[in-house]
Amino acid sequence: MRDILLTLIIFGSLPLIIKTPAIGGLMWVWVSVMNPHTMSWGFAMHFPFAMTIAIATLLSVLLTRERKSLPLTPITWTLIMFVLWMNVTTSLALFPHTSFEQLNKVMKIMLMTFVILMVIKKKEDIHRLIWVLVISLGYYGVKGGLFTIRTGGSERVWGPEGTFIDGNNEIALALIMTIPLMYYLQQNSTRKWVQRGLTAMMLLSALAALGSYSRGALLAIAAMVIFMWFKSSKKIVLGVLIALATPMLLFFMPAGWVGRMDSISNYQTDESAQGRLNAWRMAYNLAKDRFCGGGFSIYEPSVFSMYAPDPNDVHAAHSIYFQALGEHGFVGLALYLLLGILTWRSGAWIIRNTQKVEHLRWALSLASMIQASLVGFAVGGAFLSLLYFDVPYYLMAAIVTIRVLVEQELRGASVACILATDKLTPPFGAVVET
Repeated sequence: MRDILLTLIIFGSLPLIIKTPAIGGLMWVWVSVMNPHTMSWGFAMHFPFAMTIAIATLLSVLLTRERKSLPLTPITWTLIMFVLWMNVTTSLALFPHTSFEQLNKVMKIMLMTFVILMVIKKKEDIHRLIWVLVISLGYYGVKGGLFTIRTGGSERVWGPEGTFIDGNNEIALALIMTIPLMYYLQQNSTRKWVQRGLTAMMLLSALAALGSYSRGALLAIAAMVIFMWFKSSKKIVLGVLIALATPMLLFFMPAGWVGRMDSISNYQTDESAQGRLNAWRMAYNLAKDRFCGGGFSIYEPSVFSMYAPDPNDVHAAHSIYFQALGEHGFVGLALYLLLGILTWRSGAWIIRNTQKVEHLRWALSLASMIQASLVGFAVGGAFLSLLYFDVPYYLMAAIVTIRVLVEQELRGASVACILATDKLTPPFGAVVET
């Protein structure tokens, strides 16, 4: 039944995608982030739905009469350079075959990110994108939160199998990133039932993140909450809500969870933490030795035997920063950090230039919450191999589009102001009757 329902939804959307490319972009985000096929049990589990949507969307972009252009901002150019550099490092990879396989997967994500930058052009499109992200990940937040309540926090929350977020750490970070987006929608909704539903979704998602037993997630949610409070115009109200919600959430967690969180301060004796440090040193030594890094799929015993302090402790990167460094060298890391800095600065520009423009308050609020989401990702991602996780790239695309819209609005308001002034100001040398 699930297979049939999913197939009907996706194939039923194809005519709409062909007519409107933005719908194709949103359907791609839904399938790539939520991975609904993982919840089926039959033919739909392995059917190439994502490819079907991608082909239909690309065809729609080619056929549509709408203006087709990629916003060439500093963020876009940096992303282009990062994509090109990944192709360079793959051509010189330590393991060419497996590296090219991974490159193929990453390039699909990057291609559709560029497509989304092209098709998500209006305020309504941005709101739909945020809703798709919230529903896609909020589903797992509600499910995981209820699971944590039912088990009393004695069992870990895991993500959908075979996806970017299948691990307990990964699903926790994804949920933490989504909470600010839920808050934005809640604050900008006029329907009480929607507001209450999003409030419940935020609480359950936070509980699910805690129920993952992820120590990185705890640091990420702490950093994100502090940032959200700092940016909020209702600091007292939000502070009271946080003060009330925190004990309620922690109440469900057993002593085993508390003990695991306490191990953060004792990383010297924690095997998992030491494994991460070993992998980070390997990535650093590899980047020093090879200008282009090692390419994708470098986490092999042979690589650790050459570059790691402990050659027998083979781990994944467990850090977006050291993953970029080891796989793509110092140039790749610099481009990735520049991409994050430019996205942050663009969000700050939006906030700064919309503070006194009432009809652009939505842009200020959304840019602030995207920044909060990226704070969570920047902190939590320091301990996870999620360099190619697609959600941060979609949020980056949203920031680019928001800034384009804000610039257009401010430019239009400036022109209108000049025209109005010209009508009121008499020509030079004219005599004004009094």
